[in-house]
Amino acid sequence: MHRGWQLRLYLSASHLFPLFARRLLRRRLARGKEHPDRWREKLAQNLAPRPKGTLIWLHAVGLGEVLSLRGLIARMAARDPTAHFLVTSSTLASAEVLSKNMPPRTLHQFLPLDAPAYHRAFLDHFRPDLALWAEQDLWPGFVSGLAKRAIPQAIIAARMNANSFEKHHKAAGLYRDLYGAMQLITAQDEHTIAHLVALGAGDQVALTGSLKPTAPPLGHDAQALAALQVALAGRTVWAVAPSHAPDEAIALEAHAKLRATHPDALLIIAPRHPDRAADIATQIPAKFRSRDDIPTRDDPIWICDSFGELGLIYRLASLVLIGGTFGDTEGHSPWEAAALGCAVAHGPRVANFAADYALLDQAGGARQIKDAADLLALLHDSGDMVACAADTIAGLDQKADQLAADLLRLAKVDHD
Repeated sequence: MHRGWQLRLYLSASHLFPLFARRLLRRRLARGKEHPDRWREKLAQNLAPRPKGTLIWLHAVGLGEVLSLRGLIARMAARDPTAHFLVTSSTLASAEVLSKNMPPRTLHQFLPLDAPAYHRAFLDHFRPDLALWAEQDLWPGFVSGLAKRAIPQAIIAARMNANSFEKHHKAAGLYRDLYGAMQLITAQDEHTIAHLVALGAGDQVALTGSLKPTAPPLGHDAQALAALQVALAGRTVWAVAPSHAPDEAIALEAHAKLRATHPDALLIIAPRHPDRAADIATQIPAKFRSRDDIPTRDDPIWICDSFGELGLIYRLASLVLIGGTFGDTEGHSPWEAAALGCAVAHGPRVANFAADYALLDQAGGARQIKDAADLLALLHDSGDMVACAADTIAGLDQKADQLAADLLRLAKVDHD
């Protein structure tokens, strides 16, 4: 692995990280941003036992990225019944939700901080046969440590918008070295490929699309679903999720008009940040999932203010307005809702998932709206959007199967 001056500078500075790491983590712990029982994993301590046999390590930074890995893991697990999988991430939400949607033969750990003492301890303990970096979360110390051990590594489903490219370009030499250590790089769209090539990735970047469409459906609480299906039988149920204030304003306006013709209609609001639930409830009377409330026919709103409930919500709703698409958030993934048979509506702000929405929109599986009137029309008639989305997802499975086979070959485990 080539080490230019930017990489050498980073690796030298990373020796200083342990001087303040514990203090930083304790401060985050006091603010509720670290797991009270597992925060030492970020110091490469209290690690889970290594499974026997082949171990494939996959890293993704947060909730959406982690959930997108489930389909790929399931495909690799089916091809190699002896392989085990280690998923690392950095956020509390990702760990909590993954625990409810854990793929076969998979364990989760928080990624240690990128200091030599920590990544050496982590790699000594787990000894992965293959390391996979999802989307764009790439840590130079770990990449360098893996390269020293001759452990193959790949970037999968890379995604880089123009703003991210500008930030990466300031350290182009660093990323050229990191990309050069990869045996395979796959990207979600042509724009990302152009950005990666401009940063020095060379010509080994393959277009495979997003992993999210081929992930298994989100898990759910079966007992809660059964109870809610009985309670909501015969009602028009739709949702805005994962929501932010601008999305909720559009949804509430449309819902008020919908109830003029469908007085028992129920809107489920699933805020991306559940601690906003009380503020939302000041705008309109609502019941709360966190209180185990079951909405009655007199309740127009049900606020699902707990993590890991999207699988439940999408099984109840006929249509979902995907949140983050009317503000600076620039969108959340549409695929989880589409996979569970929801008609998908979204606003114009989808830069984070531009290729995904373009694909679904063109196939007729999703539709962009500009205001509450558009949303209301879609609530009255969503046509064949659900069937179009299902056809689109089915067509992406073949690429995911091929990627799983290619990655197992990198790990020197070929089960074709």
